[in-house]
Amino acid sequence: MAESLNQSKGGQIAGVILGLLSIVFGGLLGEGLQVEKRLESIGDWLKIKFRGQGKFTEGFVAASLLFCIGPLALIGSLNNGLTGDNTLLTLKSTMDGLASFALTGGYGIGVGFSALPVLIYQGAISLFANSLAQAIPDPATSAPVLLMTGVGGLMIVGLGLNLLEVAKIRIGSFLPALAIAPIIYWIADRLT
Repeated sequence: MAESLNQSKGGQIAGVILGLLSIVFGGLLGEGLQVEKRLESIGDWLKIKFRGQGKFTEGFVAASLLFCIGPLALIGSLNNGLTGDNTLLTLKSTMDGLASFALTGGYGIGVGFSALPVLIYQGAISLFANSLAQAIPDPATSAPVLLMTGVGGLMIVGLGLNLLEVAKIRIGSFLPALAIAPIIYWIADRLT
């Protein structure tokens, strides 16, 4: 996924630089908005509401992030909204289902509750993609989409480090980077 940063370019600025700017500004915004803390509080609320045990909240947050920031979540939802083709989303759902079995073994039932943010995220993108049909003719090769995919790839690396307990990175705080990436692309493209 992060390789797609090499395929995008905003004006004369390389996609890697745009991706890093997106991560930095998105992380700052996410920390200011306390995105990670809010995700954890949703997980804690669900844990209490459904009498979850153990690592319920960690499972909810990790699975929600993993399933929402992948390239298929974005490209599949865009493709579904723009063309009505749900092939990519079907593939993504199958892969997410298999991954959820593995995550559930370590984190418990909290992983299952990640379906709610995935539904909201992918559903919103699919619903709004129809209005974007004029602006994004081919989402698979669009530079802003490739930039968002690359930023998502960097976030997944951090999530992997968290899952392996190598580091503790608040990945949820970087979620705004996905929304900031096209804006940074647009600014870079207009500057040069």
